[in-house]
Amino acid sequence: MSTVAILLSAFILSVVGLLVFIVSVRYGLLDGSQKAAEVIFARDEVGRTEEPAITSQQRSALQAVAGPAELPAPSPTLDSDLFARAEADRSSSLVVFIFLCSAMAWLLVASLAGLTASLKLHMPDALASQAWLTFGRVRTVHLNAVAYGWAPMAGLGIALFVLPRVLKTRLVGANYALLGAMLWNAGLVAGLGSIAVGLTDGMEWLEIPWQIGICFAVGGALIGMPLVLTLLSTRVSHLYVSVWYMGCALFWFPVLYLVAKFPFVHFGVEQATTNWWFGHSVLGLFYTPLALASIYYFLPKIIGRPIQSYGLSLLGFWTLAFFYGQVGGHHLIGGPVPGWMVTLSIVQSMMMIIPVIAFTVNLHQTMTGNFRALLYSPTLRFVTIGGMMYTLSSLQGSFEALRSVNVITHFTHFTVAHAHLGLYAFVSFVFFGAIYFIVPRITQREWPYPGLIAAHFWCAAVGVGIYFVALTIAGTLQGLAMLDAARPFIDSVTLTVPYLQARSFGGGLMVLGHLFFIANFVCVILGLGPNRDKPAMFPLADLNKAGAGS
Repeated sequence: MSTVAILLSAFILSVVGLLVFIVSVRYGLLDGSQKAAEVIFARDEVGRTEEPAITSQQRSALQAVAGPAELPAPSPTLDSDLFARAEADRSSSLVVFIFLCSAMAWLLVASLAGLTASLKLHMPDALASQAWLTFGRVRTVHLNAVAYGWAPMAGLGIALFVLPRVLKTRLVGANYALLGAMLWNAGLVAGLGSIAVGLTDGMEWLEIPWQIGICFAVGGALIGMPLVLTLLSTRVSHLYVSVWYMGCALFWFPVLYLVAKFPFVHFGVEQATTNWWFGHSVLGLFYTPLALASIYYFLPKIIGRPIQSYGLSLLGFWTLAFFYGQVGGHHLIGGPVPGWMVTLSIVQSMMMIIPVIAFTVNLHQTMTGNFRALLYSPTLRFVTIGGMMYTLSSLQGSFEALRSVNVITHFTHFTVAHAHLGLYAFVSFVFFGAIYFIVPRITQREWPYPGLIAAHFWCAAVGVGIYFVALTIAGTLQGLAMLDAARPFIDSVTLTVPYLQARSFGGGLMVLGHLFFIANFVCVILGLGPNRDKPAMFPLADLNKAGAGS
């Protein structure tokens, strides 16, 4: 398959997407009115906060700062809608629980592998006697455990929880998702094992051998089946923006992975082009939509008010879909690829400012007057900070694509800092917050140790801050040193050592936060710690009793 054929395929997909957009507008599926933003709320629910990750006292304080001074008594229609939502939660609880357990396991593996790789950058002789612990292998294990373990398992689990809630019906086809998860996790175990023993396909983000990668393509397609089946039984006339984001993420990943990993097709320069087409597209068309969909659902639910501009949310979705397809080419600046292709990538990278600004304005306007709610809601803290980091990482990425900037930052630690700002400070923070919201709903148990939630947040926030600043400085100095012909290459290496030590310190804080997170999760599922008799459900009727009597 030639480069021209790949670009033509991307163009055809864009045209198909445009046709879908036109049909959606024609049949009212993209209602841009502000009334459409209220579809995630039950009748008479606007103004009522929802945050299951906190105590009853914190919930009262959250309602006081985010909601109206006095709430009307719950109406029968509200009780009826909340009962239907609880039924939707119960229909997805098992499959979501399996996905979140998988995510926790891969988060632990990825954290330990990442910290080991970081330490080896300034302690190269440590753990050097085992081949699978060398930097080249353990760093690749870390990348794949994050890219195919923690992030997709968490993001897909969140999607399977949110979709039946937003579509106001039970999850249909959960067994397909369970089968997909089993295939996916089996493939990842085999894939990480192959990397550890030195068997890879040799392309970043695509190291796992294609024979094993089939599990990801098939598993991803199976996980997307409940979306289609649940859509067919939906009770809503309008599809909320989160459904668009999550639905397209579930469709895009199998397509991206299948095209990139198809065997005996991509060779040489074309292989490198396809490699970075996938490497960037999986970030922007899979992880990013799942995270943005989570923000657009959980943030308004917690503060009890719809997003400020529903039209901006739709603008952000469609511009992301139209502009992101060729962004990855800027990783090949200076490589043996056509100049026009790199220029196209740079142009599309700059055009990505449009969806980013649309989201940023929407986030700020929605949170205006509600920033005090951050003091009481851990979900809101993680989700809001994650949204802010989306703005920062995306704008940084757009300008990093410019040739004048890329000539300094390319092949340096600056790129690693940018990657962690996007996939950790943005995507992972949003997923952390969403999981804190979801777990009490699917387990019927509250988080036993609120202190561990606060410790997790501060360890992760301070840790990634140190990590990002240290590597940004190191990468800039490293790039300038490599451009100075009068300096030996080794100078560009030795000057980064203090910053690499700071990176390991920041990474250690992040790992400590993950241990707090996982420990709290284990306590929930095992019933350890100070659990209250009643789960953090809606402060209305006892839905469990209602469900038992129905």
